Amino acid sequence: MLFNSITFLFLFLPVVLAVYYIVPFKLKNIVLLIASLLFYAWGEPVYVLLLILSTLFNYFCGLDIKAREKEPRRARLSVIFALTGNLLILGFFKYYAFLIETVNAILPTDIPYRELALPVGISFYTLQAISYILDVYWKKAEVQRNLLCLALYISMFPKLIAGPVVRYADIEDQLRHRRLSMGRIGSGSMYFIIGLAKKILIADAAGTVFADIAAMPAGELSVLTAWTGVVTYAFQIYFDFSGYSDMALGLGKMFGFEFRKNFDYPYLSRSVTEFWQRWHISLGAWFREYVYIPLGGNQCTVSRNIFNLMAVWLLTGMWHGAAWNYIAWGVYYGALLVIEKYVWGALMEELPKIIQHIYTAIIVLVGWVFFFSPSLGYAMRYLLSMIGGGAGFADAKGVFILLTHWLFYVIAVAGSSSFGIRLIKGATGVFRSQAAQMAAGAVIFIGIFLISVAFLVTDTVNPFLYFRF
Repeated sequence: MLFNSITFLFLFLPVVLAVYYIVPFKLKNIVLLIASLLFYAWGEPVYVLLLILSTLFNYFCGLDIKAREKEPRRARLSVIFALTGNLLILGFFKYYAFLIETVNAILPTDIPYRELALPVGISFYTLQAISYILDVYWKKAEVQRNLLCLALYISMFPKLIAGPVVRYADIEDQLRHRRLSMGRIGSGSMYFIIGLAKKILIADAAGTVFADIAAMPAGELSVLTAWTGVVTYAFQIYFDFSGYSDMALGLGKMFGFEFRKNFDYPYLSRSVTEFWQRWHISLGAWFREYVYIPLGGNQCTVSRNIFNLMAVWLLTGMWHGAAWNYIAWGVYYGALLVIEKYVWGALMEELPKIIQHIYTAIIVLVGWVFFFSPSLGYAMRYLLSMIGGGAGFADAKGVFILLTHWLFYVIAVAGSSSFGIRLIKGATGVFRSQAAQMAAGAVIFIGIFLISVAFLVTDTVNPFLYFRF
């Protein structure tokens, strides 16, 4: 089921919220868990069994680690077993076909295989299961003896499909105690509506333009069209993914949960390092807490720190997809972060801010080419077209897109900053009384919601980009 579907907006969510608020608090987790499993089973009826098995596996592994906490060696073996089990499940579904394809390409073999559909959300809920195991092992959180609570943590539908990646220690107390109020429903609704508008009104419009450009052979793109394409994709993935994250945060608030924000206007960054402090914040925090710091972080020699950074980014690339272009994307950013830290980072800080913004924008846009390309070869051809190796500097296609979509790009640029939120606050701030401000805000958000639904009704429902990761 998709957040941006009529079924979810006008059937599933209202019914679940009504039942959730009617039942006593002790039954709320059960209601939300059942709703989450139904939500997942709506699109993945078979793989919901995998989700349940993963939950049971990690529940008993957590109990085993707790039981052996006074025996460090045996507890360590239990952790290794739990981590191995989680990674093998993820690896089988996500990397099995890629591994066989690579072996067949390198060696004179023709190993037959059947490519399996990737279970939606497995990359996200596996990270959260690992978070639980390690938080219990490191004693950052208590073992969860209530199976329903752990099942809810892993499968809670607002964050199940595409995050944010919520660490167990951050949500442990909320599974037992949380505050519910109409104010939270209102605040959550505003987050949700903003996310819905980002997805339907901007991301889907960008997707239509980008699909038109991506349909052209990479070697036949002019410089203008190639750069227009990558800029369009940059807007598409930002508004698509940040829109989903806003909806997830909003839904969490409606049910009494507080998730950390996942995006903080990343395209305003003045360095690659800053960009990754603002983009997919929850994933960066996960890799920092559970990979980078355990490897030694920056509390080590320079060579070891470089190794730690490159290892984290290689794994980040692999997490995003089983393909060489994702691996290249991870290595690309790992190398750039190392260079910023040890070579030209201090020099960049002395340059004018506009130069820093331009430098970061170019780096990020080149990175998106690796990300959206179906293969590493395609990425190389696309990048070549961006510097003039395709169909010259400009062509009719690129000019036509800019002339017919200029307003979209203006809105996308404005939406990539806090301008939209400030505009809404300014519109409501003209009223003196708080009641009038609240009424004006309600009218604005209802209007945004109705416009989004109107587009949704008249257009094809588009899945979120991160569903395939």
